[in-house]
Amino acid sequence: MSEQKQGRRTELLDGRQRRVRVGVFVGGVVVALLFFGFFPGMPHVIDWGAILVSLAVGAFAQWGWGVWRGGRRGS
Repeated sequence: MSEQKQGRRTELLDGRQRRVRVGVFVGGVVVALLFFGFFPGMPHVIDWGAILVSLAVGAFAQWGWGVWRGGRRGS
């Protein structure tokens, strides 16, 4: 019985971590796009380069969060 509870708890934690990782990724992308769109002195245009860099920033933020939280379990 306790193994079932432990398995359920692990599933809940994995689901929560997945949601947080997605949120960190989306947050990184949004912050980078806002930077490219509104930083003074830059052309206020979002082009493919800005989108690709924003995706890279989001992936880096997700990786950084995983390292900061003690490693990436399972992925």
